[in-house]
Amino acid sequence: MAGDTTTWTPAEATDPELACPIAPVVDIVFSRWTTPILWTLHTHGRQRFVELERRIAKITPKVLTQRLRQLERDGLIVRTYHPEVPPRVEYEISELGRSLAPLFAHLADWAAENLDRVEQARHDYDTAE
Repeated sequence: MAGDTTTWTPAEATDPELACPIAPVVDIVFSRWTTPILWTLHTHGRQRFVELERRIAKITPKVLTQRLRQLERDGLIVRTYHPEVPPRVEYEISELGRSLAPLFAHLADWAAENLDRVEQARHDYDTAE
């Protein structure tokens, strides 16, 4: 990135998990449904389960439940139980989850600038003789 003064130095370790210090972050943040859930909560605020389910097309209730539990365990979302009749549960992005916003913004910028090039590269690769 132009003007980026951040440098990255690879670890000396041979264990892949130790060699790449961001691997645990990638595992947490970029699993199949985590990004859409965090994006939805960040964009739309506090949501009930059914609202999330409607906004995130194609996710099954079982998978949504699993991902929400994992995100709560990781501290990226907060689950609030309201003991009413019927009971009500709401989910919202936590402060820790909100701290990922700059990362998502950089990725969105990268996507806007480069996804056309990725698609072209895929096309070129797939049609090469």
